[in-house]
Amino acid sequence: MNSEALSALDQAVAIARERAAGRVPVVGVAGPQGSGKTTLVAAYAAAHRDAAHFSLDDVYLPAGYRRLIAQSVHPLFATRGPPGTHNLLQLNETLDELQEAAAETQTFLPAFDKVTDNPVHATRKPVFRGKPSVILVDGWCLGALAQAEGALAAPVNALEADEDKDAVWRAEINANLAGAYQLTFGRLDAIINLQAPSFGIVQEWRCEQEAGLLGRDLTEADRARIARFIQHFERITRHMMGGGRRADIEVELDEERNVTEIRRIAS
Repeated sequence: MNSEALSALDQAVAIARERAAGRVPVVGVAGPQGSGKTTLVAAYAAAHRDAAHFSLDDVYLPAGYRRLIAQSVHPLFATRGPPGTHNLLQLNETLDELQEAAAETQTFLPAFDKVTDNPVHATRKPVFRGKPSVILVDGWCLGALAQAEGALAAPVNALEADEDKDAVWRAEINANLAGAYQLTFGRLDAIINLQAPSFGIVQEWRCEQEAGLLGRDLTEADRARIARFIQHFERITRHMMGGGRRADIEVELDEERNVTEIRRIAS
């Protein structure tokens, strides 16, 4: 991760410290899939060993629980990612534990195994030792604002048009975002947002990530699977890119994820 992005994160941490007024500050790092959120947070934590960090991806609900939501609310909730598929209680409890930690404390951090599609067993969870100077949380929709009800009527892609014809899924996501997620986002003392140049590049970034994880070139079937998966995130990602978000620092990226501009948003 380049020095410009790290400098922007430093600015966000400084804002958070001022707002936290002596409490351990919490900084959210937002951005679409593949934008480099986790890489940025890991680079910062490597340089600041007293920084605790975990991801929104680490607090997904177990597959079985999501299947129950899929059966009772809408089948698309079986796919992890959108608001309503996260264990916000676990996220908030982790923030509480880290903020109350002392020098001798060991705090178990959340972790999720995407292969088994379930949380990591307690014996394999990462541990943060001591009192953190800052808590970093990265997540694709951190700071996202709910949409107006009228904006939900028209589908934004084939997934919504074909599999959410009555807008039940997207309405429930929006309700989750307007409710419990805003309460959780309110615990973030500052948010830095990584802004992609277009939604189209998000799929390419995701394909690059997938190819790296698989260790091979992607097939057409792989790309089709990823294209469908990305559609689960498209509505909120486009909404955030259009201004439907809270952020304190905006980092504009080009298609190669190079920083082209950093802006501090007046509060």
